[in-house]
Amino acid sequence: MPTPPPAAGAPPEAGDPASPAERRAWYMYDWANSVFVTSVVTVFIGPYLTTVAQAGADADGRISVLGWSMSATSLYPYATSLSVLLQIVLLPAIGALADHTGRKRALMGALAYIGAVTTTGLYFVQGDGYLLGAGLFVVANLAFGASIVVYNAFLPEIAAPDDRDKVSSRGWATGYGGGFTLLLLNLVLYLQHENFGLDEGHAVRICMASAGVWWALFALIPLARLRDRRRAGTPDAPQSGGRAVRASFRQLGRTLKGLPAYPGTLLFLLGYILFNDGIQTVIAFASTFADQALDLDQTVQIGTILMVQLVAVGGALLLGMLARRFGTKRTILASLVVWCMVVGAAQLVQPGSAVQFYILGFFIAIVLGGTQALSRSMFSHLIPPGKEAEYFGLYEISDKGSAFLGALTVGVVLDATGDDYRLAILSLLVFFVLGFVILAAVNIPKAIARAGNPVPARI
Repeated sequence: MPTPPPAAGAPPEAGDPASPAERRAWYMYDWANSVFVTSVVTVFIGPYLTTVAQAGADADGRISVLGWSMSATSLYPYATSLSVLLQIVLLPAIGALADHTGRKRALMGALAYIGAVTTTGLYFVQGDGYLLGAGLFVVANLAFGASIVVYNAFLPEIAAPDDRDKVSSRGWATGYGGGFTLLLLNLVLYLQHENFGLDEGHAVRICMASAGVWWALFALIPLARLRDRRRAGTPDAPQSGGRAVRASFRQLGRTLKGLPAYPGTLLFLLGYILFNDGIQTVIAFASTFADQALDLDQTVQIGTILMVQLVAVGGALLLGMLARRFGTKRTILASLVVWCMVVGAAQLVQPGSAVQFYILGFFIAIVLGGTQALSRSMFSHLIPPGKEAEYFGLYEISDKGSAFLGALTVGVVLDATGDDYRLAILSLLVFFVLGFVILAAVNIPKAIARAGNPVPARI
């Protein structure tokens, strides 16, 4: 039976062990929300929103957004940038609110359903409704990132120090499984839309809306079983919204002011910013690289996306097993070596060779989920107790905000070399190398002890 909500009795204290059912429920939020990234962000929203904007453009191909004239093709990049900018501003505050009130489950639920409802609303974007589409996407992407902050903050509460690599890796693997499952169904609908009596645009709208419905339905599982845990300093009685927000911002200010007291945590964040930026940029430009540099059609690109989602399930679990045997830090460092090899090998892929591109995607899939899962679990050890959501707010900012660096680097190289995509991808090598060097320099056991946490037997 589901664990009763906190209102049914006193909430458990921090440090109370999580049941296997609670852990499985935590995994299921990855299953629920990952479809937003795979089906909406990775595949459908960019091309569709651009098409809708072009339908509403004037003779010069320009549209107006709140009085700002821009090219129709720039709407989606601008909408993405706006959502990321809002995340940078709001995510630490969301984390502070979660830590201050102690009501992580309710906050995660509210954010999840804002994201799910606005994603489902993309079904109604058609014709020249580009403003509706851009607005819904900005809100959905913001809510997605904010809910992940609170979701990640549950990790130190449901997993003992020696179990976090395994638990985090299983969460990532579950997410890739969910993303693969719905994306496969969506691609069947999209590629066979005429057989279902649908035009292409209607099929795309159904695919995007299905991600919101999926997100909403499967989010019920973690919301039913996850428990809020009471910590010292958490208000016993509910506070008014304004009072809680003001107190949360004061708490966030104290946290930011105290960051220099944890130099190992800061150094890890710096290294993570760099190598994760490389990861995000490789993924973001993989399809463009396949199209522009390798002359591979969309069928190959879609097939590679599906393959990566499926193989990444095993990759996340594999790296979790290696971390338990060789240590988390060594495993992350080894994965960064593989990333360097992938970036280098991309220069050798021959135009038109789908097989070589699939092989490249396979090695990306092996390290993709594992690198991120192990980074999340390692960072959880470096957070002072009681500040999990605040620090994961900063962690998510490094995920979203740092992506500017890689995209900027690629843009500069393309501009300077006359659209040489191979050299542009190779330029990302610097992010992995610098991230490797910085992470290698961090004394992880010392940083964990400095944060006030027990040091795992193998880290």
